[in-house]
Amino acid sequence: MVFAYKKEIAIMKNTFAVLALSSFFIFSACKKSETHMDRTDKAEVNQPKAFTVDSVQVKDSVQVSDSLKIRYYSRLLVFPTIKDKNLLDSIYFDNKNIQDFSENGLQALLEKNKNEYFASVKKDSKDFLSDLTFSQEWYSDTGMNMKSNKNGYLHIEYVWGSYEGGAHDNYGFSERVFDLENNKKVVLKDITSMPKSKLEALLMKNINKINSGTTDSNGKVNNSEMLLVDIIPATENFYFDEKNLYFHYSPYEIAAFAAGDITIPVSWQELEDTVNPAFKERMKIN
Repeated sequence: MVFAYKKEIAIMKNTFAVLALSSFFIFSACKKSETHMDRTDKAEVNQPKAFTVDSVQVKDSVQVSDSLKIRYYSRLLVFPTIKDKNLLDSIYFDNKNIQDFSENGLQALLEKNKNEYFASVKKDSKDFLSDLTFSQEWYSDTGMNMKSNKNGYLHIEYVWGSYEGGAHDNYGFSERVFDLENNKKVVLKDITSMPKSKLEALLMKNINKINSGTTDSNGKVNNSEMLLVDIIPATENFYFDEKNLYFHYSPYEIAAFAAGDITIPVSWQELEDTVNPAFKERMKIN
């Protein structure tokens, strides 16, 4: 009887051990399955990449002769999160047929442009170097500046300056706004349907609203005194914010060089009910 009792106890211990071991394996398998599912779920969630911007630049100079030095500077913005080829082509409109929009690709492009500029100036200056009566520094400067990125609208200002002899240097601006939601450059008809003649009348009316450096004897803005045109064209060289639509004109475009570059605002109220409703809502214009 004692022997049978001990045997029964041993069997019960073995049974409990088997049950405990089985529970452990089942629990472990569940944990592994949960872990695997967690990892799978996390892997399937594609978080949108945050908008990022970087830049590349090149700066160099060459002494062509005792009387001529040439300098080159250029800066390009880099947009790693923008992948649409047509949009990128529009952003880098001054540089045709770019295949590599990466930081390394754009840096290589700047080096190529610099070498071509130096070679061109050296070639063209051969015939008149002997006529230079004093030392000169010629240059080419170009750049891109990100002015704003709001409500899915990216505003980039393109600037350039140069001097290759003459009375003074030259400079200019190009304003371009890109719709990041629809991967395209914004054009005037995306914003307003106002007839061109009415818009041009507003531009003439508002020409003295922003100081470009041209003032009269009383210190009042007087851009209109240096106008070279009878009608100020409503160009595609514009940008905007919550208050106004702005048109930017480079020297000589509508006024004498001494007037500098001129920016003319047109308020959303002046554009009345011609503003595109979808644009108005997206820009939160009251």
